[in-house]
Amino acid sequence: MKSTSERMYRRGPYGCRIDSLLMRPLLSALLLLTLAGCSGSEEKLPNFIVILCDNLGYGDTEPFGSTLHRTPHLNRMAGEGRKLTHFYASAGVCTPSRASLMTGCYAQRVGLHTNPRDGQVLRPVSPYGIHRDETTIAELLNDRGYATAIIGKWHLGDQPEFLPTRHGFDSYFGIPYSDDMTHERGRNLTRLEGNRWPPLPLMENEEVIEAPVDRNLLTKRYTEHALEFIEAHQDRPFFLLLSHAMPGSERVPFASEAFRGQSRNGAWGDAVEELDWSTGQILDKLADDGLDGRTLVLWTSDNGAPLASDSSSLARGSNLPLHGRGYTTAEGAFRVPAIAWWPGTIPGGTVSGELMSMMDLLPTFAAMAGQPLPTDRVIDGMNVGDALLGSGSARSPRREIYYYQRDELQAVRVGPWKLFVPLDEPNRRHPHFGANDSGRPMLFNVVDDPASQVDLASAKPDIVARLSQAADRARSELGDRARSGSGQRPSGRVEAPQPVTLRR
Repeated sequence: MKSTSERMYRRGPYGCRIDSLLMRPLLSALLLLTLAGCSGSEEKLPNFIVILCDNLGYGDTEPFGSTLHRTPHLNRMAGEGRKLTHFYASAGVCTPSRASLMTGCYAQRVGLHTNPRDGQVLRPVSPYGIHRDETTIAELLNDRGYATAIIGKWHLGDQPEFLPTRHGFDSYFGIPYSDDMTHERGRNLTRLEGNRWPPLPLMENEEVIEAPVDRNLLTKRYTEHALEFIEAHQDRPFFLLLSHAMPGSERVPFASEAFRGQSRNGAWGDAVEELDWSTGQILDKLADDGLDGRTLVLWTSDNGAPLASDSSSLARGSNLPLHGRGYTTAEGAFRVPAIAWWPGTIPGGTVSGELMSMMDLLPTFAAMAGQPLPTDRVIDGMNVGDALLGSGSARSPRREIYYYQRDELQAVRVGPWKLFVPLDEPNRRHPHFGANDSGRPMLFNVVDDPASQVDLASAKPDIVARLSQAADRARSELGDRARSGSGQRPSGRVEAPQPVTLRR
């Protein structure tokens, strides 16, 4: 746990800094809520719920173009809320994406983008995880008086000092890593000490309560626990991260009996439609309990869908109309579907094409709650409250997104333009360059050309030059392959990690 001196900058009374609030152009009603919080009326602070799906593709739901999956509750959410069409994860895979949500930083800044043992996603019994000195979104809100909970997938370290309850969450119920990291799979990965992987554990706080957990029931059980959390915190502001395991990393996703075999797209569709049901349960609960008028719900995915090896199949999701598959730096890996819902505050049936990132949730929620940000570190996230809520100018201050594959900068977006930079050597995970063709830039207008089909690098040398400068800024701060960045911080690390196992 962090020492008192390490957290002093945000300890003390729950007073708001009015000068900071004046710098944040939010809805006037929202400002009044925040000021009410300053006067001691904590219950009037907004609640925050983030519903985070796993590997769900940009085109996997009806609000984002699916004609295959039935998602009536997400249709309702979009109709009553605001669809975000240029909302970005900070990575194409789980651990670095989730690190950014938690810390408001690129994973390269906080050391959770790659490591010598696991690669780019943390494996069971890893010595690595989120550093004890990082400030999480849960810690900021917890210090503001919020009840905080995570239900579902964590994936930022399974050792005790890395668990959610050590990083600002009052409670935790879920699996500590991906649903495919089972004991059976681990036995085939001895080079990663996979033979030590335990049966897939379901944890409550810091204890394993089931192993192996029945993955068919995860979405259902997570939803039930989320409803219980909301019921128990009617009179106190709360932050809930509902971090689903589905559609997940297995080639055949899981769903409960009520949804298995019911979709028109096999197991993937079954999982998507149960996730839609889950979201409807949350929205209905908030409305029934009269909490919808003071609760912001943000629904999204941690990265794009992995896609099936057969391009004609949708068995592992769809990122259409975007180019490419998850796990890469393709647009379909980084740009994720997102809907913001807050009846009475967010205008219904609206769409924002403003550039926003998962990193922006930390500073945006902190601003809405009147909680100052730490001043002793760089945070890459920005307050995108206007764009998220459709208030004021409805513009986002964000202008850039960096696309990293582990420690390799592959692309940068500035405004509508995305530049794939030349690479020093071939990279078979690159979404565009062939194994022997990586020595040239590629430029796409990803607003007009979301499928990234028309390379404009030769026609727009001035834009290539401008975005190349942005790439240089990223390399200087966040590193690039063998080059360290000036703004990088280490991940957490423990000696002699042990499997999390069921105590009998």
